[in-house]
Amino acid sequence: MKSNHIILTFVSVVVLAAIAYTLTSAEDPETYIETIESERERQFKFIRYNIESPLTEEQKRNFKELTFYPIDPAYKVKARIIPKEDKKVREVPLTDGSKERYIEHAYAEFELGGKTNRLLLLQAMDEVDKRNFFLAFADETSSRETYGGGRYINARQDGKNSITIDFNLAYNPYCAYNPDYACPIPPRENILDIAIEAGEKNYKE
Repeated sequence: MKSNHIILTFVSVVVLAAIAYTLTSAEDPETYIETIESERERQFKFIRYNIESPLTEEQKRNFKELTFYPIDPAYKVKARIIPKEDKKVREVPLTDGSKERYIEHAYAEFELGGKTNRLLLLQAMDEVDKRNFFLAFADETSSRETYGGGRYINARQDGKNSITIDFNLAYNPYCAYNPDYACPIPPRENILDIAIEAGEKNYKE
């Protein structure tokens, strides 16, 4: 199994894109849509052509597109950061049965789907920029329209007590494309009982 920690190139690119996106988050609706479309095109090119892509060479030859939900600004939410008093280290299970260590940093609380929702913000042990967080989540679309093992978001704190979570930027883990990769499984706190009809859909060959 190839562990997710060896795919740093893709994660770094996503984080940089998230930083740039946060800095331009006050854009008008048309520019916002263009920003998301540009990120999706970058993601497609990475999966299709990059040497670090999880696709095999045979998969790449037949790969035509990634599938996404229509861009919906309603799925870009401003969440309240609720710090955890005891920031424990959690061993997050991976799809191959191994584990990876993350810091349980805080909860992000937001309104969506007519209710208040809460997600656990994890932080990599070696994260240099303490404003960057990793979100692994599952929802009511999981195993139907989206990957059964959940999806990821790289979120960045943009206020003293707030963080923007844009589900339009939700992307699949590598194991959604290739089972030879091991990927973090969403913690139980991050299994939402609403449908997140935004971001990347399930990969189909």
